[in-house]
Amino acid sequence: MNILAVGCHPDDLEIGCGGTLAKYSKLGHKVVMCHVANGNLGHVIIGKEELREIRAREAKESAAIIGAESVTLDVGDLHVESSNKELVKKMIEVIRFYKPDLIITHNPDDYMRDHVETSKLVFDASFGSSIPHMETKSEAYGNIVPIFYMDTLAGVGFLPTEYVDISDTIETKLKALSQHRSQIDWMLEHDKIDFLDFVRTCSKFRGLQCGAAYAEGFRQCMAWPRLRTERLLP
Repeated sequence: MNILAVGCHPDDLEIGCGGTLAKYSKLGHKVVMCHVANGNLGHVIIGKEELREIRAREAKESAAIIGAESVTLDVGDLHVESSNKELVKKMIEVIRFYKPDLIITHNPDDYMRDHVETSKLVFDASFGSSIPHMETKSEAYGNIVPIFYMDTLAGVGFLPTEYVDISDTIETKLKALSQHRSQIDWMLEHDKIDFLDFVRTCSKFRGLQCGAAYAEGFRQCMAWPRLRTERLLP
């Protein structure tokens, strides 16, 4: 299968579904990690342009560990607008080019606006990708594919309906996340938050809910015609 995961910022996918993406990759599926925003406001000291370059490099290094391809729409932080027609067309082009069998993205009710807008952007663009008269470089993609929403940060307000056992990929998930040094180091040094331990703990908590050592939780988008009879999560 072709798996397209769309996160807002360069480290969001590693946090929410990195173990699942690594599992897909191990099983031989093609995995693409697309982030919409470039993360240029994610530091207090490092300037926007320098940070933009750093985070793009970190995203590629992280994706390589997972066994995925890294793609960015390069939108500035706090400027993700699902109503922006040009941004919708860019997202449509990504979907048409990679032809996913399913998409993983943010929960529609998340803790910040950029995440919420990314979720809506993916929902709208995945439908728009099937419309022939919506012109982009690639031809229309006929499938309106299933969408799975990944966990919120710390699992707040999110009750999974499906789980993926990531016991065999938890270390890959954390190794990939650790490539985002601009974020990990800053939070540890200045906020006293060990974010790798934070994410491990959340994965262990989801594992406790479903009888696994570590797990990631998901909710499926329950909109026609996105439902399928077969299980698509690994």
